[in-house]
Amino acid sequence: MTATAPETAAMRRALELALLGPRAGVNPQVGCVLLAPDGRVLAEGWHHGAGTPHAEVDALSHLAESADARGATAVVTLEPCNHHGRTGPCSQALIDAGVSRVLYAVPDPGEASAGGGERMRAAGLDVESGLLRDEAEEAIRPWLTAMRLRRPFVTVKWASSLDGRAAAADGSSRWITGPAARDDVHRRRSEHDAIVVGTGTVLADDPALTARSARGLLEHQPVPVVIGTRPVPPGAAVRRHPHPLRVHATHDLGAVLASLFDDGVRSVFVEGGPTLASAFLRAGLADEIVAYVAPTLLGGPVVALGDLGVPTIDRQRRLRLTSVDLLGDDLRLVARPRASDTDPHLVDTTTTTTTKEL
Repeated sequence: MTATAPETAAMRRALELALLGPRAGVNPQVGCVLLAPDGRVLAEGWHHGAGTPHAEVDALSHLAESADARGATAVVTLEPCNHHGRTGPCSQALIDAGVSRVLYAVPDPGEASAGGGERMRAAGLDVESGLLRDEAEEAIRPWLTAMRLRRPFVTVKWASSLDGRAAAADGSSRWITGPAARDDVHRRRSEHDAIVVGTGTVLADDPALTARSARGLLEHQPVPVVIGTRPVPPGAAVRRHPHPLRVHATHDLGAVLASLFDDGVRSVFVEGGPTLASAFLRAGLADEIVAYVAPTLLGGPVVALGDLGVPTIDRQRRLRLTSVDLLGDDLRLVARPRASDTDPHLVDTTTTTTTKEL
């Protein structure tokens, strides 16, 4: 595609604006910059969350009284939507405002919301797609993956000792990692729509499954989800969560994810211990792995992961590290399965799997 230097700079700014919006939620993070024909920035906007104006409409609302959008260029990180939801279609809003040119980074993969580009072309606008697409794909990767695969983006997290143990021989595990790593876990919980554990973890650890800081509960709380056939005790801490507890009395992880997606969940944080983490990995349902490694040795039988269905070294599940950071004394590693290197809309990894008691 062809883009001017001001348009490319505007897309980089739009990506910055997009990240100001909430990461969790049914809607994506989107940013928009409106440019005058001479390349000057007329207005900026971003999506502030479900029920609020989309980025394009937000930008239009910030035009100075002396300016208008006639003949302007709209630079948007995601294809302007083409459907009526809580708000009207952004593609029509840009048409009505008199915008003459639209550049967007990523096509909208939504079944109902796609098609904004074609609507604007049909109305006579100059529309181009693909400007800084790789950067935009990375910025909203969880939402794009969810929409393309029709299941939530799955982050699998665990903490272990340097020798790969999740707990001491007696099962005790609080705390392997230090305060900085635990704070990071709570921040990541708050960036996901749901937090998932198995009934085994509920019975053994009685977790609250909330996202917290030293000052108390964080603003966004993930929906608590428990998978497994054993009952959750009436007095369990998770039953006092700000959101109602969801229990899936099944071992079919694909069915659980499909149900969560249908209910608007676009990302889940799996913290369910070795059995559940291994089940998601074995089924090919993990999009991202976050592992915290503490400089301590525990030995014993309680390993961080169980059977992954790797019968020989030739079948090992290689990962691609995306970041390695020191948090206090602990190491945080973020990795992705190698399959994620392909375009996720071409690879549907949703499968049915069964596990032992979670």
